[in-house]
Amino acid sequence: MARGDFQGNLLKRVSRSFYLSLAVLPRPVRAPVGLAYLFARAADTIADTRLISREERLSHLEAFRAELRDEVPSRLREIITACTGPNPHAGERELLARLPDCFARYRELDKADREGVRALLLTITEGMIWDLKTFPGEDEGRLAALESREELDRYTYYVAGCVGEFWTEMHAAHRPRLAEWNLGAMKQKGVSFGKGLQMTNVLRDLARDLRIGRCYLPRTELARLSLEPADLLDPAAFLKVRPLIRELLALTLEHYRAGWDYTLAIPRAEWRMRLACGWPLLIGLRTLGLLAESPNLLDPRRPLKVPRSMVYAILARSLVLVWSDASLAAEARRLRARIPL
Repeated sequence: MARGDFQGNLLKRVSRSFYLSLAVLPRPVRAPVGLAYLFARAADTIADTRLISREERLSHLEAFRAELRDEVPSRLREIITACTGPNPHAGERELLARLPDCFARYRELDKADREGVRALLLTITEGMIWDLKTFPGEDEGRLAALESREELDRYTYYVAGCVGEFWTEMHAAHRPRLAEWNLGAMKQKGVSFGKGLQMTNVLRDLARDLRIGRCYLPRTELARLSLEPADLLDPAAFLKVRPLIRELLALTLEHYRAGWDYTLAIPRAEWRMRLACGWPLLIGLRTLGLLAESPNLLDPRRPLKVPRSMVYAILARSLVLVWSDASLAAEARRLRARIPL
């Protein structure tokens, strides 16, 4: 595989739907953002692998963080050997095997981009370490919950909010048309944007996560409804927990509002960036509509996913809408109006 192609090929194999947003980005931004995504997926693979114990995963995440800080000696080969094995996902296996190439590319970035990637990944992996220490793991047969909304907010920042900051900094650094942006205000909107997308994942994956020992609905909020985290394993508890679900859907929509403000602040000439931001918001609003209409989010037999045909339709329609602030805003209002709360 040619050296110049390896990053794009890896992204295509491991980035799932986010590859679309990465692929449409302007080339100067695509390199650091794409590399940051590969590092995040690699770290996530280390954190989630069931080939080694939780203590070993924590140790390898710390070694990964040391590599980002250019500390020696390198333990990359140790990480690769421990975390590949019979990994059923060929793309993840290849990504771990190509980590030395990823780090070589990382060290070739200019100083500002390298520092941005490092800061982002140190934050994301800090969240992964916190997550591993908070939840027992799917093999331990017990359920743990976040304690408060503050912890939920912290979790969504670690997973996606910090990505909004990084995304904003990278584009502001490489796209002269963004020179007039209020960087502090846009970073705040970017954080909220990312949190909204992650809250969508939290609500969509609620039933599945409960069955692997993870309850992201805060214990204090459940107690207000006379519920314990374990009660949510019974789909019949949905009627009692529905008021909290609706509150969290409303919170998620507030984050989406910030995401749309962010997207509409992008100059029309930066149409690639507008598409890269608009796509997850449009698909996310469709997903939130499915969540709001679902008869029972606690039932694992009712997985929710926007059909591929609808995703393609959204992508095609966005190519026309992207040039008009009024049209994009109208589309956001139309989709929001279809979400009953």
